[in-house]
Amino acid sequence: MKEINEIIQFILYPQFTGWLLVLKIIFLIFTSFFLGFVIWALIKTTWLKRAFLQDLKEFLTYRLYGLKKFVKKWKKIKKRLDTGLESEAKLAVIEGDALLDETLKQLGYPGESLGERLEKLTVDILPNLEEVREVRKIRNNIIHDPTYKLNLGKAKKALAIYEKALINLDVL
Repeated sequence: MKEINEIIQFILYPQFTGWLLVLKIIFLIFTSFFLGFVIWALIKTTWLKRAFLQDLKEFLTYRLYGLKKFVKKWKKIKKRLDTGLESEAKLAVIEGDALLDETLKQLGYPGESLGERLEKLTVDILPNLEEVREVRKIRNNIIHDPTYKLNLGKAKKALAIYEKALINLDVL
């Protein structure tokens, strides 16, 4: 029993003298240095913000992180239609498509392109899925056919469909 008490005493309250004391001080210095480096790295990088704070904000607000960025982009896209120019209307449809793609990507839907992401979606997730697929045909015509004519009414309908999709995804 006495031996067990001595072992417990040695483990819980060790006596550092001589070279053990020097070794303890060296390890304390190394520990302080590396702890300071880790704290400095967490402050200087965005890792902590991405890993913890963004998720916390999304959890507490039930909204996508960076939502203001999407709303700002959407307002810019809608302003393009105010010019009345066909080229601006075409650009607005292309940018609306890109914004939907960016949204789905940020929400974590798999796929390399918007077309692949839309294939994996269901009507439960995006109620106007078929409308979005139709608008994608207009977008593809704009991209692949330089002579494609797009009137302002058609562009407004296309953007209304994209807007409805973004609303259904709780982005707008």
